[in-house]
Amino acid sequence: MRTDTAPTISRHDYRPYPYRLPEVALQFDLDAAQTRVRSRLVFERVGDENQPLVLNGQDLDLESLALDGQALNASQYQLQDEMLTVFPKTARFTLEITSLCRPAQNSSLMGLYVSGDKLFTQCEAEGFRRITWFPDRPDVMSRYQVTLRADKERYPLLLSNGNRLQAGDLPDGRHQAVWEDPHPKPCYLFALVAGDFACREQTLRTRSGRDALLQIYSDRGSENKTQWALDCLVRSVQWDEQRFGLELDLDRFMVVAARDFNMGAMENKGLNVFNSAYVLADKDSATDPAYRAIEAVIGHEYFHNWTGNRVTCRDWFQLSLKEGLTVFRDQEFSADMLAQDLSGAEAASARAVKRIDDVSTLRIAQFPEDAGPMAHPIRPESYQEIGNFYTATVYEKGAEVIRMQHTILGEAGFRAGMDEYFRRHDGAAVTCDDFVSAMESVYVQQNPGKNLDVFRRWYSQAGTPRVKVELAYDAARKTCAVTLSQHCEPVGIEKLQSPALPKPPLHIPFALGLLDQQGRPLAIEHGGRALDTVLLELVDERQTWEFPNIPEKPVPSLLRDFSAPVIVEFERQDAELTLLAQHDPDPYARWEAVQELATRQLLALVRAFTDGGEPVVHPGLADTWRGLLRDPGLSAAYKTRILSQPTEKELLEKTSPMNPAAVVQAGRHLRGQLGQALAPLWLETYHACADDAEQYRPDPLSSGRRSLRNLCLHYLMAAAHPEAQALAAAQYYGAGNMTDRMGGLSALVHFSAGAPSQEALNHFYEQWQQDPLVIDKWFALQAGAPGTTVETVRALMLHPAFSLRNPNRARSLIFQFCMNNLQGVHTPQGYEFWAEQVMALDELNPEIAARLARAFDNWARFAAPNRDAMHDALQRIQRHPALSRNVAEIISKALKIQQEYK
Repeated sequence: MRTDTAPTISRHDYRPYPYRLPEVALQFDLDAAQTRVRSRLVFERVGDENQPLVLNGQDLDLESLALDGQALNASQYQLQDEMLTVFPKTARFTLEITSLCRPAQNSSLMGLYVSGDKLFTQCEAEGFRRITWFPDRPDVMSRYQVTLRADKERYPLLLSNGNRLQAGDLPDGRHQAVWEDPHPKPCYLFALVAGDFACREQTLRTRSGRDALLQIYSDRGSENKTQWALDCLVRSVQWDEQRFGLELDLDRFMVVAARDFNMGAMENKGLNVFNSAYVLADKDSATDPAYRAIEAVIGHEYFHNWTGNRVTCRDWFQLSLKEGLTVFRDQEFSADMLAQDLSGAEAASARAVKRIDDVSTLRIAQFPEDAGPMAHPIRPESYQEIGNFYTATVYEKGAEVIRMQHTILGEAGFRAGMDEYFRRHDGAAVTCDDFVSAMESVYVQQNPGKNLDVFRRWYSQAGTPRVKVELAYDAARKTCAVTLSQHCEPVGIEKLQSPALPKPPLHIPFALGLLDQQGRPLAIEHGGRALDTVLLELVDERQTWEFPNIPEKPVPSLLRDFSAPVIVEFERQDAELTLLAQHDPDPYARWEAVQELATRQLLALVRAFTDGGEPVVHPGLADTWRGLLRDPGLSAAYKTRILSQPTEKELLEKTSPMNPAAVVQAGRHLRGQLGQALAPLWLETYHACADDAEQYRPDPLSSGRRSLRNLCLHYLMAAAHPEAQALAAAQYYGAGNMTDRMGGLSALVHFSAGAPSQEALNHFYEQWQQDPLVIDKWFALQAGAPGTTVETVRALMLHPAFSLRNPNRARSLIFQFCMNNLQGVHTPQGYEFWAEQVMALDELNPEIAARLARAFDNWARFAAPNRDAMHDALQRIQRHPALSRNVAEIISKALKIQQEYK
């Protein structure tokens, strides 16, 4: 493991690679202990001047090196600092390299590694250099032919990218397969898989009439859990054809499930490798959210086939070019699937559920990142370890930046921009600017004389903008003037600059509606049309729009459908929020009004618990909840979202200084009070949402009823309703699917201490101990439970089913406790435990350790006792003598901000 300080790489230092690499031939003699790789690389010089050829390599043994058939001795090349440098004399030449790597020793799960009795690869971002010496950068695109050889009994299936050309036995008990990818790709999209797998497959006819084979590979014995994944892949292929006109460009498309995987999945060209959690599902082992997550991730990785593979990143600073765009595409796919076979208000409600979930994810994960020491634009300006920039900013905020372009251009305009993007750049490695330029070509047609120059600032500016709204109503003239002004404070390292540089304004699409005092929509005259919702394009620091023929002072409905990733500042009374909660026709804005009402109440409770005051819950909140729960026009899934309290992590971000203990108390108190106030209605709704357990379906309507039923149960348990514990136990023991089973178990574990919850946990483990993904749920549930302490987690780490080497198991227990159990982790012992686990994971898997190291990015915003203890834990990690570059970058940036609080 590297212990030196990594150099800072700047976006502006990019230089094109001085050689093209059109042809790559790789031969693998696969073995877990030691794999020999022979590469034949055909290079062509770019330009007239000879330059050294620099290749990357890590944890490799170099056996031989030949240039144009002539073996090179050690004096004819340089090998140092994970770089191999060769000095060619001709414009075109062939380099042949033989090297060794050791998959079984590779606990980082990057490059070629072992999972169980199988071999897998993970090459993004810089894993290919662990396989062979190579120009490991995304702008070097090549066509690959790959020969895999291995023991046939141990590795009966040999897979790689593209189409299989040949397969056959070898005389020594081994066999081989030859694969060829017809499309040029960067090495980060290379993949191989070797082992014994079960396969589920289906042939699909593409829109041009070709037959394509879709295959899902998994461990033997788990093939009965892959039908949903295959169905999702079929829907993904068909959706991309219909929505974007993009057709599958290979004869086969493969998805392989791996037990040990750092990420959710990887979009290797034609051979996607997935964390098994995002492949395997049946009603007895997967919850409704797991089904939807599988659909989203299957879609996401398939959509990369065009947005990421056919057009890829020039350099890693452009990561959001593929990730932000593809997250937007998978969000739209999921929304369309939720609304499938529905119409009108039901379809709008289904899409709104997805939008609300996406916004919640952004606020929980990305808004705090934008306010912390790791704040960065969606196109970072510099990095030390690119693995640290697979962040919520690049993915989720990146998707919102794409969505804003969709909002500004409209569906037809955005599709035209996508078509132009592929027309210009198919088969190339390009930049975020290239994407915006394609969209701009449509925008200037729609808006002569305008451009997207101001919009481009979203790619280079960090922080979450704030938009202040001012409304002035002129009763005499019957006009309403709306003024929007924007500002974005310095964040992260910007705060250390003296003086801080001012940030220029952004291009912010702001969707606005107006309601009258009875909650009826008002027609807004804008652009020669009367609209329910107008889109205001804020491009200056302050702008005003005036709307005529408004008969009375309106109630504004702001940032409909969350049209931009901003924080809205607008002073309004609770009465206005209540009116919006009851009547706003925009489902997102209606949810937002309810969340704001709940947040105001929760913050009042936080202040009471902090200052020792009386915790009072306003009775009007229960009345609002009651009206929503009884509203027959709202779907069950939407009711679940709108009646759920803001999360503890969201609320914590709104307290200053941060006080996790008071936030936990406030959340529990309000949940209990609402549970008591609406107990008969919760109970009635609980029984009304019961499904036929034998007829499980993961469709939106059925899953919506189950989610609302579980929400009702949790409110009843929080209220200590006399029937609640018996209902939870009966639901758990009598469940016919994992969603109901986990709903009952979660209610017991979170609200019923002692024998009932422990007996249910023991029963669960006995029933499911052979299923690793289900046992991950068992660990995670206990890690997040209110009474869980560091001692509880340490005891669970000694359980025979726990392994720190498995990323899923580490995430289910350690990450869940450190990142989501506000009561358990925010103690001196909790911070010490976190530091200990970061260092332990760092010795095994620096990428996973770096993600855990992000748990307390915002440590300096906490109240003094917590802040000081977190600071000590951060310093303890920084002093560790063998810290990886990944973790060192995170910790050093977190500690730099202490200057601001001295």
